[in-house]
Amino acid sequence: MRSTVRRENSGSTLAAFLAARFPYHSMAEWEALALGGALLVNGAPAPPGLALGENDVVLYSPAGAAEPAVDRAVTVLYEDSDILVVGKSGNLPAHPAGRYFRNTLWGVLKDDLGVREPSIINRLDRETSGVTLVARHPAAARACRRQFDERGVTKTYLAVTEGEFAAPARVRGYMGPCPGSAIRKKRRFEPSGETAPAPGREAQWADTELFPVERRGALTLVRALPHTGRLHQIRATLLALGSPVAGDKLYGLDEGVFLRFVQGLLTPADAALMRLGRQALHAAELTFLHPADGRPMTVAAPLPADLLGLLG
Repeated sequence: MRSTVRRENSGSTLAAFLAARFPYHSMAEWEALALGGALLVNGAPAPPGLALGENDVVLYSPAGAAEPAVDRAVTVLYEDSDILVVGKSGNLPAHPAGRYFRNTLWGVLKDDLGVREPSIINRLDRETSGVTLVARHPAAARACRRQFDERGVTKTYLAVTEGEFAAPARVRGYMGPCPGSAIRKKRRFEPSGETAPAPGREAQWADTELFPVERRGALTLVRALPHTGRLHQIRATLLALGSPVAGDKLYGLDEGVFLRFVQGLLTPADAALMRLGRQALHAAELTFLHPADGRPMTVAAPLPADLLGLLG
């Protein structure tokens, strides 16, 4: 990534400039990248607090090996001059991070779909397929993000789960760290009889409606409507209810699969247990107000072939 500093950005620090212009990394992440030598200003390594001048040239060169292969399949579901709604594959990161840069939804939007400065509004996990809202310019991004912050958006997911999920349920409780897990980023959902969060609790309140759609042998297709937007909310909730998402290495039948996956040590038995190469979670539908004129919009993405095949 190469960027020339304009007059209006003169005086900004390197990290602040990049965090504002390229929000796929946070300020702290840009600071870490600068300290690691991945950022050059006018050809020389630069600290994150360097004050930039007009016409300074900033170069970001991600370190490390070639990017891992991904499925760059992206379907345009709706587009106009303000927004783009796409359906992404189940093996495509949303934003650049780690070893992924161009092999991301962000990269596909810029390189293949010609979106100059895409703002990805609802960030899906790499292994979650489905509907993603993208703003083409900052004003549209602000209006869209405001709706998500104010919970004015309806999100519908489909998940293929292990075992039988027999009856509809509205499940409320708390999300927090997962004690006893060997995986630091794993979270635990604890169901609660409360209908609203208790004051003073540090854990995050999570609220999800779940509906069985159909049973197929040892699997169930479940429709999920999250009323809060917590990290890993649907996956952790289904695990807590005894119906983990099929193919989920982190919140599935055995978290040891995730540990072996990151080490490149997956076994044939792991593959059989997982049933498919990614978590069987799909963002099926998104309902929101158009950022320019406020008209209601509902955009849907059909269940992809790999999940249809899983259901037989």
